[in-house]
Amino acid sequence: AVVSTQSTGAVEIVQSHDLYNEERCKAFVCDISQRELEMPIEEGSLDFITMIFVLSALNPGDMAHCIANLARYLKPGGQILFRDYGRYDLAQLRFKNGRCLSENFYARGDGTKVYFFTQEELDGMFTGAGLVKIQNIVDRRLQVNRARKLKMYRIWIQCKYAKPELNE
Repeated sequence: AVVSTQSTGAVEIVQSHDLYNEERCKAFVCDISQRELEMPIEEGSLDFITMIFVLSALNPGDMAHCIANLARYLKPGGQILFRDYGRYDLAQLRFKNGRCLSENFYARGDGTKVYFFTQEELDGMFTGAGLVKIQNIVDRRLQVNRARKLKMYRIWIQCKYAKPELNE
């Protein structure tokens, strides 16, 4: 297993756990938005990469090269498993004036950023990185907070893209 995040604290928590074993799991700090991505693992060595609410935190100009860089680390047949915010999710609709940095890209109150995707945008980035679509779906959910009597309409996009096998 390989674990990567930009948070030094999160990596330290993983590495300090009693069951952490460097021979079975490699945890490290990495900024995946870098143009020239260097990771302490071999290219073409990963079966799966999970990106759960990761890409939306990057600047839109860094997203395509981020996916292309990560795809280099997949084995043939390896997959990127992706879930992130979809266009017009409740979180997007709640942003106040002055929070929009560019089209569908916003600054939260804590200084973090968030982007809201369409299926087509994601398909273009993943296939542009040489990956093959397995799944690209919109997950729409109605969440109800009964105590506060709130209905929340959530929209996420869930994708699976694979690196082609060598014989394809």
